[in-house]
Amino acid sequence: MTFQPRMRNQIEGFSVIGGMRRRHWNGITVDLWDVECGPHAGGYYVAQDPRLFILLEHRGGGRPLVKRSPRAGGSPQDSCKSPISYIPAEMDLWVDIEDVQYVRHLDIHFDADGLRRRLMDELDPRRLTEPHLLFADPRVMSLAQLIAMEVANPDPLHDLYGDGLAVALLVDVLKIVKLSDTRKRSTLAPWQLRRAVEFIEANCLRSIRLQEIAALTGLSQSHFSHSFKASTGFAPHEWQMNARLDRAKQMLISGARPLTEIAVESGFADHAHFSRVFRKHVGTTPSKWKKSHSV
Repeated sequence: MTFQPRMRNQIEGFSVIGGMRRRHWNGITVDLWDVECGPHAGGYYVAQDPRLFILLEHRGGGRPLVKRSPRAGGSPQDSCKSPISYIPAEMDLWVDIEDVQYVRHLDIHFDADGLRRRLMDELDPRRLTEPHLLFADPRVMSLAQLIAMEVANPDPLHDLYGDGLAVALLVDVLKIVKLSDTRKRSTLAPWQLRRAVEFIEANCLRSIRLQEIAALTGLSQSHFSHSFKASTGFAPHEWQMNARLDRAKQMLISGARPLTEIAVESGFADHAHFSRVFRKHVGTTPSKWKKSHSV
């Protein structure tokens, strides 16, 4: 499902030129606005998701002033020098504009949970709750200009292009750093490992979603995946595959059942799939393995 930003506002003195232009990229929604402003324009906005306001261009002697309350102080010169603002979810944002005829700006909304999953839990939740108003960053502005060009492009490039630009911008603004290998190598508690292994082995013949196993341990999917591999040396899907192969081996040595039947009952698509996976993991074909392990 496409991420849809949720925002309430009460504004006046604006007239949108050419309508809103919007692009969606994997949990990120970007709006590009070209706006004519009256002599006195502004109002307030509050969104249910975090977002960025980036002033790209303006015309006039004044400057949009971004602030946290209608009575907050500040100078349009602050906004002139610092055109970027990060606004956490559910935080009111007020804008006052005087002596400005035209404004172009980006609103970048994003799904915080989705971004955290994509970044493998390396997004510190505290970063999301700390407002950062009126700052400047040349790298962020360069990325914002490229994003605006892509939103305005009548023949947009592949979604990976816009998505990559938007994620890079968010990583820069939120100062997301790669976690140390020490944290990534942390292992599961004994009870978590036992519960995960028992579940995988009991359900190895069907498709198991990572979310199911992670929920049993009380961890996020990415945290569980890293910790499971640190504990066992195998990724969860590799452990499941080994469990299927163990089932197949038991059937191979327990009777004269045809390989096609063993393949299906051990969770493989067909005989060819079973043989290919068996050879890759065991180093020989099922027939040769059975012969070498026959009593």
